[in-house]
Amino acid sequence: NLSEVVDGITAYIDNREITAEELIEHVKAPDFPTGGIIYGYDGVRQALLTGRGRVVIRGKAEIETHAGRERIIVTEIPFMVNKATMVSKTADAVNEKVIEGISNIRDESDRSGYRVVYDIKKEADAGVVLNKLYRSTPLQSTFSVNNIALVKGRPMMLNIKDLIVHYVDHRHEVVVRRTRYELEEAQRRAHILEGLLIAIDNLDEVIELIRSSSTPDLARNGLIERFALSEIQAKAILDLRLQRLTGLERDKIRAEFNELQQQIAYLQSVLADEGLRMTIIKEELQEVKRKFGDERRSEIVYSAEDFNDEDLHADEDAVITISHVGYIKRTTAKDYHSQSRGGVGSRGADSRDEDFIEHILVANLRSYLLIFTEKGRCYWRRAFQIPEGSRSSKGRPVQNLINIEAGDKIRAYLAVRNVNDAEFVDSHSLLFCTKKGTIKKTKLRAYARPRERGIIAINIAEGDQLLEAMMVKNDTKITIATSMGMSNLFSVDKVRHVGRNSTGVRGIRLKSEEDFVIGAIPIYSEEDEVLVLSENGYGKKSSIASYRETNRGGKGIRTMNITEKTGALVGLLNIDDNCDFMIITKKGTLIRIAAEDLRTQGRNTQGVRLIKLRDGDEISSITKIDKAAEEPEEIAENTDAPDSGSLNPINGTELDDEDYSTNDSDDQEEE
Repeated sequence: NLSEVVDGITAYIDNREITAEELIEHVKAPDFPTGGIIYGYDGVRQALLTGRGRVVIRGKAEIETHAGRERIIVTEIPFMVNKATMVSKTADAVNEKVIEGISNIRDESDRSGYRVVYDIKKEADAGVVLNKLYRSTPLQSTFSVNNIALVKGRPMMLNIKDLIVHYVDHRHEVVVRRTRYELEEAQRRAHILEGLLIAIDNLDEVIELIRSSSTPDLARNGLIERFALSEIQAKAILDLRLQRLTGLERDKIRAEFNELQQQIAYLQSVLADEGLRMTIIKEELQEVKRKFGDERRSEIVYSAEDFNDEDLHADEDAVITISHVGYIKRTTAKDYHSQSRGGVGSRGADSRDEDFIEHILVANLRSYLLIFTEKGRCYWRRAFQIPEGSRSSKGRPVQNLINIEAGDKIRAYLAVRNVNDAEFVDSHSLLFCTKKGTIKKTKLRAYARPRERGIIAINIAEGDQLLEAMMVKNDTKITIATSMGMSNLFSVDKVRHVGRNSTGVRGIRLKSEEDFVIGAIPIYSEEDEVLVLSENGYGKKSSIASYRETNRGGKGIRTMNITEKTGALVGLLNIDDNCDFMIITKKGTLIRIAAEDLRTQGRNTQGVRLIKLRDGDEISSITKIDKAAEEPEEIAENTDAPDSGSLNPINGTELDDEDYSTNDSDDQEEE
């Protein structure tokens, strides 16, 4: 910006010891004629201080709502970007699905200025779409700064102060040379005028001498000898027109001579005084600023950071699934609609006969995923790094994302949003539970430095495997359940912290060698409720208040009456009326049920049928979905009429609603 540059040069002239850091306060950044936004100041600062850097310039865009739909309005574009080319490349990116969420592009520019409109689809996030436009189109450009210049014939890298120093030196040389030239011209003219004044003062004698001379050369020599004039003065007298001999013209000659004497004196003082020369430079720069200076056109965003992948994804939930043989994908949580309990569910993923969905998790796209394997290793990935797929697609092999060792398998994973919050990390721990009932508690901070090949999460004993991993605080309680229907509730403060490379302690004592742990859940409040699910599709919701707290390592108390009809327990969740839960089978069928649709039952009951399994199908996993993350109008109830997001019960008939209750006694088997 011209005004900023003039201010910076003036500051240097006033203080020759000024630093480049101080000059940045005056010369802030480049200013582009097409405006735009200089995004981030680190590159600009580096360019000003070192002479080498990069300037990121963005088009100016605003998000506005029109007729209930969002749209992006671009009013300024980066310098040297052709508007038509930008619109064309954006259209290509939309057609190739590099950028999604744009339904239409219009160029509404006219003589009053730029105006390019991007209409946003209803389900898209305008902020995310704008970030993708910046990344994938010329709406954001980068200008490299490389201030190499020839200084006295040698190439040099110049920072902002060096540039100003050499510019001022150049201007100083210009002023000196110009002053010398003007002084010489003034002295030459004064010398001629001095001869003319001599002739005017001796006018009659000069005229007589000229009239008596036979040739001009004789007249010139006569003037030189008679009045001690120079040859230049004598020639000027001979060339003098008669009209200059009038009284008025004689006065003008005297006035011009006097003025030249003052000018000569001033020019001589300029050559003798460097400070006066610097004042001239400043005055001339201020005149340039007054005539050509204007307001900055390119806005500077000082605190902006470089792009990261998180900016390209909406702040919304996704369903992440991993199949038995290791295929992983993510889909939006809105793809799964609520159904009434007892339905057969909807098709979730195409899988081979020997494959089925084994893990399912609802996580925010910007969360960090901690992935744990049965051998006790931990891997980190961002949720948006999981490849996106349709609800029926198979996904991609998990080995393409993380370097799982041969023979190892994913068993649990967590979504952590506040991983960069030191207070959050220090106040939370990870609690692990194995299939044989061992538990271990370790500070979350111990897992803050992941490696490409993973880190040790828990030391697994021979013949055991990691089953669950959860994030807890000291005031959290946990419930561990076994396949034979027993559960143990105790506070995690009874488990001491140990290091990552440790085994842990006993959490629950199994009833037999055939028994094993099927899950562990955190309990945060006395109002929490527990959902258990059996392998034949029966389940029930019980209040945590009906579970008596016991000691760590005991056999616990009964959580569900296991019969031949229900089959063994396979799932355990903590729920409330503000959530849904999703059941997925080994053949890829999913059903989503609202927790509030289930009535609360006692612990020692068989529950009710939650899903009717097709022949040969089995329950694979169960997970919770928070309703608050979704739009209410997208949650549909299952009715007799077919729905696009769900299937009706088999043959369109109602399934049984039996309670199958038995004696609701404690049936205690605590050790």
